[in-house]
Amino acid sequence: MERFFKLKEHGTNVRTEIIAGLTTFMTMAYILLVNNLFLGPDGAGIPQEGVFFATAVGAGLVTMAMGFFVNIPVALAPGMGLNAYFMTVVLSSNGAITWQAALGAVFISGIVFIILTVTKVRQMLLTAVPNNLKIAITVGIGLFITIVGLKLGNIVTASINPGTDITHPVPGGAFNLGLGNFVENKDTLLAIIGLFLIAILMVLKLKGALLIGIVLTTLIGIPMGVTDLSGLSGASWIPSFDNLAVGQMDLKGALGIGLIEVIFIFTFVELFDTFGTLVGTAGRAGLLKNKEEGEKKLGKAMLVDAGGVSAGAFLGTSTITAFVESTSGVAEGGRTGLTAVTTGVLFILALFLAPIALVVPSAATAPALVIVGVLMMSQVRDIDWDDFMQAFPAFLTIILMPFTGGIANGISAGIIAYVVLAVFGKLTGRTDTKVHWLMWILFVIILIRYAFLGAE
Repeated sequence: MERFFKLKEHGTNVRTEIIAGLTTFMTMAYILLVNNLFLGPDGAGIPQEGVFFATAVGAGLVTMAMGFFVNIPVALAPGMGLNAYFMTVVLSSNGAITWQAALGAVFISGIVFIILTVTKVRQMLLTAVPNNLKIAITVGIGLFITIVGLKLGNIVTASINPGTDITHPVPGGAFNLGLGNFVENKDTLLAIIGLFLIAILMVLKLKGALLIGIVLTTLIGIPMGVTDLSGLSGASWIPSFDNLAVGQMDLKGALGIGLIEVIFIFTFVELFDTFGTLVGTAGRAGLLKNKEEGEKKLGKAMLVDAGGVSAGAFLGTSTITAFVESTSGVAEGGRTGLTAVTTGVLFILALFLAPIALVVPSAATAPALVIVGVLMMSQVRDIDWDDFMQAFPAFLTIILMPFTGGIANGISAGIIAYVVLAVFGKLTGRTDTKVHWLMWILFVIILIRYAFLGAE
């Protein structure tokens, strides 16, 4: 183990690495509970058992692969934001797009991602898209997740004006958002309690605050009558392999014209999300001090990450990606792949906790989504708000994701706005902003998309 992971060379030991791996697991284990909200029966429609199995096994295997083949302390699991987008794709299609076809789109995006990584087009895209837009995408997804959490916890409600025709999309002026009734609705009250509970734990800087908060909120929900424990009666603690979604992806359906854009968005968002996480985590672990060696490791890590996308789709989950929570393990001293392997093993062992995970109410997991939104929102400070050329596209990217219920809408608006402002600025001599040729390609693709498909 010492020689394989080169522990002494990285200034660490087995005990430190295992503790770091446990810390990383504790900070990201909430995905085992939250992923079902997006992909399960109340979300995209995948059976609960199938979602839990795919989440645990997918995160476990891909994380261990990162540890064994790349030897860096980075853990992976189904990504927040992309699982929300997965659900949106299925639900907004009115039955036209099945969860099997959506899994097929994720699988294909993984193949595309591998090709982009091998051919190094990935690096070109990272250069082409302005940094402010990259940041805005992360912030916008955070707000998108927040809205989902507020709705799942019934903290935010919507009312329709009398006389409105609800057989068609409702005009903006015909509906109103409001605060949920936490006096009459126990779900809403529990969600608010959970939100403040997790916030307090975050302030106390308790490791695994999200997971602990979800568990405590679930327990509080028992006497309130929100948490239903009837499912534990006679439950088997041996992993169940019934109702799995393994191998059920529909590749043929995914290649239909309606999912071409979906494949593009899965690839596009994952592209920037993973890059930032890998570079940030590797940097904090001191793995980039040697530039040549660091870039080589990042290249291997990107390939494992890309392969994990398709592997996750095969198992039955949305895009598996590197988790920024990996930095918690690094903070505990994790420096090698042994940290990642430890985290991966713990995800596999989590299969024995499936009965508990399946009784957690949405009112207990919804607050975690709001808190994740807070964490993702923090990057908004890095946007140059004093430069309107940068601020306007970033702003559109951020607000259109939650307010239109589509991550794709935000990204598209940001790219279009940036190219248009840059062109007019250059023509008038007000700015000298250069537009990368790949941005022009994205600009044309987006215009064609909306011209032929509208807002569908």
